[in-house]
Amino acid sequence: MKIEVRLFATLAEFLPPDGRATGNAVLEVPDGSTVADVVSRLGIPPALSRIALVNGEDASPERRLAARDVVTLFPPLAGGR
Repeated sequence: MKIEVRLFATLAEFLPPDGRATGNAVLEVPDGSTVADVVSRLGIPPALSRIALVNGEDASPERRLAARDVVTLFPPLAGGR
């Protein structure tokens, strides 16, 4: 199945080369894949903190994906009051 991944800030370097300019890429993943599977496939180290969204909603690493889902990953943000 095909999904779209969008990576931001320091995570963008883990996109396939053809997606780095735009910050997103379409991936073909097996049915039943999870957010954690996508993170692993992209080569993002497990210890690297990140926030995940699927279709704009908070998602755990165990969240199962469906065709045409949009997975967004970005590092935690800090600052403010």
